[in-house]
Amino acid sequence: MVLRMLVAAGCVLPSPALAQEPDTGPEGSAGGVEGRWAGSVVLATGELPFSVTFERADGVLSASMDIPAQGAMGLPLTAVSYADGRVHFELEAPIGIAAWDGALNGDTIEGEFTQGVVTATFSVSRAELPEAEADEPVPYRAEEVSFENGDVHLEGTLTVPEGTGPFPGVVLITGSGPQDRDEVVAGFAVFRLLSDHLTRQGIAVLRYDDRGVGGSTGSVSSSTTADFAGDALAGLARLSEHPDVDSARVGLVGHSEGAIVAPLAASRSDAVRFAVLLAGSTVPGTEILYEQSAAIQRASGVPEDRIEWNTDFQRRLFAALEAGEDLEAYREELGAAIREGVEALPEEQRAAISDVASYVQTQIDGQINRVETPWFRHFLTYDPVEGLRGTRVPVLALFGGLDLQVLVDQNRPPLEEALAGNPDVTVEVLPRANHLFQAATSGSPAEYATLEHDFVDGFLDTISDWILARFGS
Repeated sequence: MVLRMLVAAGCVLPSPALAQEPDTGPEGSAGGVEGRWAGSVVLATGELPFSVTFERADGVLSASMDIPAQGAMGLPLTAVSYADGRVHFELEAPIGIAAWDGALNGDTIEGEFTQGVVTATFSVSRAELPEAEADEPVPYRAEEVSFENGDVHLEGTLTVPEGTGPFPGVVLITGSGPQDRDEVVAGFAVFRLLSDHLTRQGIAVLRYDDRGVGGSTGSVSSSTTADFAGDALAGLARLSEHPDVDSARVGLVGHSEGAIVAPLAASRSDAVRFAVLLAGSTVPGTEILYEQSAAIQRASGVPEDRIEWNTDFQRRLFAALEAGEDLEAYREELGAAIREGVEALPEEQRAAISDVASYVQTQIDGQINRVETPWFRHFLTYDPVEGLRGTRVPVLALFGGLDLQVLVDQNRPPLEEALAGNPDVTVEVLPRANHLFQAATSGSPAEYATLEHDFVDGFLDTISDWILARFGS
């Protein structure tokens, strides 16, 4: 959760992050909004400073956000638009989408902020871009690379150790939703830190922007896990052709949904020599979401009767989706539940929602529209055991003991059963780790941004030691 000061409610369909691709405005309409804007969201608990930077490339308007108080920098925004004097952008967070909708007036953008059942005001003004800080020198070289998977163009960074190769190498595969090559979650650059460690240990690393992010083309929400396996194999081919990489010692490291993609790719290609699975689910998406939703709500203090209703609603909605039924009745039921939640809010929070009807409709559209995407439909029914059973290469699987998104008790047994015929499988649980492998207290996604942007002790060394023990020089 990036905006951790806000109240989580109305999150009926928790799921892995699923963001939308940036919208484009009328030709030339971004001229008045490009650049950096700084200000704050004015909450009942105080002001939360932030800045947003708009850019346009090839006619597409995009934006990123910094929230310095939470150490969150360069957060990619979605649904970015500017037309007829109105500015809109959204930030995908584990407990629901945060949205800004405002009007541009000269050098100021003012408007309404919403997340869950919280509505507040915000104001930002034009600001100078901060001077770039010099990067600290690193003991390896970084190369910008690109590769193709069919008609999808992907761009990333390849880091190569110092010294004489060839070196073993890995391709990093992000979790669900449009992620950049650093897999920044709640301000924590998960893959940047992992890549830095592995490269310092003598392992070449390729990490890349997901479809529709940065310089990569395509769309995450209109693709599937199977498509992402193709992207990962294309990246592995690009890594393997580098003169300082040994193609006989290359593998995949996947996090969250990436740990579903990795074994699927490994089952398709002999080019994958090993796989590291970080917080990977091993049951169909429906089962993951039921347990994930209940665990997160329980950690947030939601009453058991509401948790039971939510699970029942999910089961009926997902069944209707799979059967191809019209979802209009579910929109109405969801709207009634959201309105009930608004009415139960403390007076000051309820008063912050200026237009309840509009707010409820926005929540309904956001949640139902997401479940109707090709990605979500495939995620609900795909069984990761299919890829695991076809994986014959060495596997390291790590789980977080406090992970509330991929619960270890639900997902470890199917993994071990599916890999029972594989002679080289290592499974470890890091007791204090959450889904991002931070040292956590509760494991709730609402806690991510409050924790140190570092991994729990032993996480990084476990991965590099395992790889080097099998594929080191």
